[in-house]
Amino acid sequence: VQLVESGGGLVQPGGSLRLSCAASGFTVSGSVMSWHRQVPGKERELVAIITSTGRTTYYLDSIKGRFTISRDNAKNTVYLQMNKLEPEDTAVYYCKAPPIGVWGQGTQVTVSS
Repeated sequence: VQLVESGGGLVQPGGSLRLSCAASGFTVSGSVMSWHRQVPGKERELVAIITSTGRTTYYLDSIKGRFTISRDNAKNTVYLQMNKLEPEDTAVYYCKAPPIGVWGQGTQVTVSS
């Protein structure tokens, strides 16, 4: 069972990135999936959740209207589309499959001019 994130990088304020989380060893379609982020010296925080049906999502207040979590069952991948990025969004982003407690290795997102 493994999760591998990709898509992070350096982007200017106001820009966009799409993070991907490719799963192996289980199917994302049958699992709640989540994205989290962490900055040095702070606790990891929950950013977004998508349920197994995909009909219900949760978003951290500070990213509502800017980030969208989605899933492509055919590719067994979960995405986090991030628009209108702000310097405060700078962090390492992780995906997780909460029911089985598996984390990805993280991908760095840096928002800076």
